[in-house]
Amino acid sequence: MAKAKARCRTRWPLRRPRILPFAVVAAAATVLALALFVLQLPLPAPVDFFSHSFSHDRSRSRSHHPYFSRPPYVPAARLEPASDICLKPTPFPFPISNIPLAASHPLTMALAAETTRVVSLFDFSDADVNAHVQEFLRQMSEGLKRDGTSISQIPTYVTGVPDGTEKGLYLAVDLGGTNFRVCSVMLNGDTTFNLTYNKVAIPKDLMVAKTSRELFAFLAKQIELFLREHHADHFESSTRRRHTASTPQGYRDEHIFRLGFTFSFPVKQLGINKGKLIRWTKGFDIPDAIGKDVCALLQAEIDRLRLPVKVAALVNDTVGTLMARSYTSTGKHRSILGGIFGTGTNGAYIEKTKNITKPIEGQYDTTTGEMVVNTEWGSFDNQLNVLPSTPWDRALDGSSVNPGIQMFEKRVSGMFLGEIVRLAVLDMMKNDEVSLFKDIDSSFNDWRTTTNISSESGVLRAWGLDSAILSVAASDNSPELSTLRQELENNLHVYNPSLEDAQSFKAVANAVVRRAARLSAVAIGAVALQSGKLDDPEEEVLDIGVDGSLVEHYPFFRDMIYEALVAVDGIGPEGAKKIRIGIAKDGSGVGAALIALVAQRMEKPGDFLADLRGDIKRSLDAMQANNAIDEPSMSTTALVVGGLIGVAAIAAIWYNRQR
Repeated sequence: MAKAKARCRTRWPLRRPRILPFAVVAAAATVLALALFVLQLPLPAPVDFFSHSFSHDRSRSRSHHPYFSRPPYVPAARLEPASDICLKPTPFPFPISNIPLAASHPLTMALAAETTRVVSLFDFSDADVNAHVQEFLRQMSEGLKRDGTSISQIPTYVTGVPDGTEKGLYLAVDLGGTNFRVCSVMLNGDTTFNLTYNKVAIPKDLMVAKTSRELFAFLAKQIELFLREHHADHFESSTRRRHTASTPQGYRDEHIFRLGFTFSFPVKQLGINKGKLIRWTKGFDIPDAIGKDVCALLQAEIDRLRLPVKVAALVNDTVGTLMARSYTSTGKHRSILGGIFGTGTNGAYIEKTKNITKPIEGQYDTTTGEMVVNTEWGSFDNQLNVLPSTPWDRALDGSSVNPGIQMFEKRVSGMFLGEIVRLAVLDMMKNDEVSLFKDIDSSFNDWRTTTNISSESGVLRAWGLDSAILSVAASDNSPELSTLRQELENNLHVYNPSLEDAQSFKAVANAVVRRAARLSAVAIGAVALQSGKLDDPEEEVLDIGVDGSLVEHYPFFRDMIYEALVAVDGIGPEGAKKIRIGIAKDGSGVGAALIALVAQRMEKPGDFLADLRGDIKRSLDAMQANNAIDEPSMSTTALVVGGLIGVAAIAAIWYNRQR
C-alpha cells in the first residue's frame, strides 16, 4: 500500500506504475477474474495474535532468501478492500471496551507466530493475580512481626494523616539525588495549597566530600538563600530576635518554620525526626556520615546560620504521597495508601499499631492507635515463590547492580520495563526466519524502502531502550502506526521499519506493561484487603494516592489495574468500584510539609522551645570555647599595653618632679 511518510517519499520516490493501453488492462483483469472463479482459490487461514488478526503468509518466499518476504507493493489504485483490514479486538475487556482502536494490516505468519509466543510468556491471568495477592498478604504479615523479611514494613512514626482542613506555612527540602529542592507550602485549609520552590544542583565534589558537614552546610545555606528570597520579611524579623537573645533564658518564643526532610537514601528511622544513615547510593559517598542521624546533621548546620527553622520530620516519598493525597482528595474519607509507580515502585499505608508486633524503637504518639508503615514492597517475593520469571526477567536480574533483590520492582517499575522489552525484541531479531527489523528487498516494504537497524541502536545496547517509547507504542492506534514507526527510527535508529515490525514491537511492549499493571493491582488489592474497610458500610470510598510516570503518562495503566482488581477474591466488581485511585502530585514537597505539620501536633507544650534554648546554649558554649582559645594572645597584648602605659605614667611623674 502507498503509505509512505512525507519524508520517506522525498528520499525514496515511489515508482509510477506503467500506463498500459486500456484494452490490455481490461483483458488482463477479465482473465484474472475468470481464473479465480474457476479455480475457487481459498484465502489463507487467519492467525490469531494478541490484538490483531493476520491473513498474509510471507513464508512462501523463504526458499529465495533467508528472510520472510513482505507483501508486494500495491499502488493506490489497487488498495485491498476494507474486508481484508480487521479491527483489533480490545485486549482489555474491562473497563475500556469502548475505546476505538486502529485498523492495520496483519502480520505475516512467521513474525505473528513468534510474537504470539513471546506475548504469551508475559500473560498474567486472574488466577495468577489471586495467588499473588495471597502471598503478598502473607509477606506483609511477616514484616509486621519481625525484621529481615522481603516486605520490610518499616514504622514511620507518622500516626495521623491530614483531612484537608489544615492551615499554615511549612518548609520542605528534598535530597533525592543530584538536585536539592527547597519548598515552602502554604496550606489554605480547603484542600488547596500554594507551593514555592527553588532547585539547585549539588556540586559533584560535595557528593564525595571528606566530611558530612561540607554537604549539610551547603544544604543549610540553600535554605537560608530561599528564605531571604521568598520570605524576607519574616526571615529578617525572626533573625533579629534570635541575635538579640543574650542567654537561653532570655530567648523568646516566635514563629519557627517546621521543616519536612525528604531523604531518599536508606536510613534506620528511630523517630519522626530521627534516622541513622545506613548507606549512600546514587553517586554519594561520604563515609563519616554513615550511622549518623541525618536530621541532626542538617539541624546543626541550620543552627550555625541561626535560621528560624526546625527539622520536624524525616520523610519517605511514599509517605509523602499518602499525605499529599489525603490532604487534596475530596470527601470525608481519608486516604489509606500512597503508592509510587514510576522509575521505582513502593507503597506506604495506614496500619493499626496493635498489628505491628515487632519492637518499635523510639517514641511516638500512641493515642491514635495507628501508624503509617513503609512497606518497601519493591522487594516483595525476592524468593520467587510466585512471581513470574521469563528468560528476559532472569537476564535483566543477572545484569543488574543488585541481583536477587527488588524482584517485584524489576517487573513493575519504569526503570526496568524498557530493558525487558529490549531483551525480548533482541532475541526475536536473532531469529532469521522471523526477520524482525530486517529486509533485503525494498519492494517488500509497504514504505518501499529497505528496513535495517544501526549498529548504534539502543536495541543492541544494554539499558538502551527508554521506557518512554512504550507509551508511544500504546497510544499509537493509527492504521499505519506512523507515530511509533517514526519513534523507532528517531530514537532507536531502526531505519524505515515496516508496519509488521511496528505491530510486533507494540504487542510485546503492551504485554510487558500489562503484566506490570496487573502486578501493581496485586499490591493495591492486598493493602485494600488488609485495611479491613472493604466490607465496612461506613466506608463509602477507599481512597488511594499514586504518583509516578507509569500511572500518570502510560495510556490506560490505571484501567488495567482496575481490570485486575475486579478479579481479586474479596474485592470483585463491587469492591473495585469502591476503590478510588487518584494522582497525588509532589509528595516530596507538599507531603513532606504535611508530615512536618503532623510532627508539630505531636510536640508537647514547651518541648520545642526547650529544644531551641538547648540549641542556643550549644551555640554560646561554642563561642566561649572559641574565646578561650584566643585568651592567651589577648592577655599578652593587654599586659604589654598596660606595661607601656605604666612606664609612660612613671616617666611623666619623674619628669614633673624634676621640674
